[in-house]
Amino acid sequence: MTTVDFAPSRPATVTPMDARPLTCSIGAELHGVDLAAVSRDDGLFAELKSLLLEHKVLFFRDQDMSRAEHVALAKRFGSLEDHPVVGSDPEYAGLVRIYKDLDSPAEHYENAYHCDATWRDNPPMGAILRNIDGPEVGGDTIWVNMALAYERLPERVKEQIDGLRARHSIEATFGARMPLEQRLELKERFPDPEHPVVRTHPETGEKILFVNCFTTHFTNYHTPDNIRCGIDYAPGSSNLLNYLISQASIPEYQVRWRWTPNSVAIWDNRSTQHYAVQDYWPAVRKMERAGIVGDRPF
Repeated sequence: MTTVDFAPSRPATVTPMDARPLTCSIGAELHGVDLAAVSRDDGLFAELKSLLLEHKVLFFRDQDMSRAEHVALAKRFGSLEDHPVVGSDPEYAGLVRIYKDLDSPAEHYENAYHCDATWRDNPPMGAILRNIDGPEVGGDTIWVNMALAYERLPERVKEQIDGLRARHSIEATFGARMPLEQRLELKERFPDPEHPVVRTHPETGEKILFVNCFTTHFTNYHTPDNIRCGIDYAPGSSNLLNYLISQASIPEYQVRWRWTPNSVAIWDNRSTQHYAVQDYWPAVRKMERAGIVGDRPF
């Protein structure tokens, strides 16, 4: 009898996601990807997550997904978090509606370079933001590679900030316009956490410059090595902090995204900052964001 050897069956070949870098430093636009399908498929999600770690922010157009699919995709990364000031969609906890129209009060939280919610002990791991409606021109968002911002610091500055830690505050930002009692209650719920000025990415091992507009001051700067006399601390430490915060505004570290209806951005909040450009009034801008719970920076 003739024995016939059969090759083991193989799964159908899956075409890799088409990721096209948008700048030399950060960001890629993915083509031919259905995020609703990614929310249901382990293999597709694993590939998307790998690309996110590589490019730090991923962009997509024409994603006609439901709120349920938006939330399901975000939950693949981890649990979702509510926002203590903005609040969540009543049907989908953790899905924040960022709706701006002519009746919206003026605010100054988004149009500053920031890393989301560093006033938490465990800031978000990342977020998925979808455009529902927006202006034909304006309303772009900028993302910044803060690993590159740290890498390109002068060596003397890296040595100076090695081991430094800093406070981050919701009271001094979201709480600033609140009545006194409400502001103090907010701080009691979210006491100012202390984070390293340079954090380590828990998955890539990258060193990341981790100060932003929520950062108020260094907590361990006032040592004999740094302070000869009072002016070294005030304004010396403030000048250093402002210098570090300013690194996010360097264009060579940035990518800028123009929104269209059903376009989506997914970013790694641990290694980036972003800035929502508010140049579109009196147009309407409606966004929905799912923020993903992160870990304690180290």
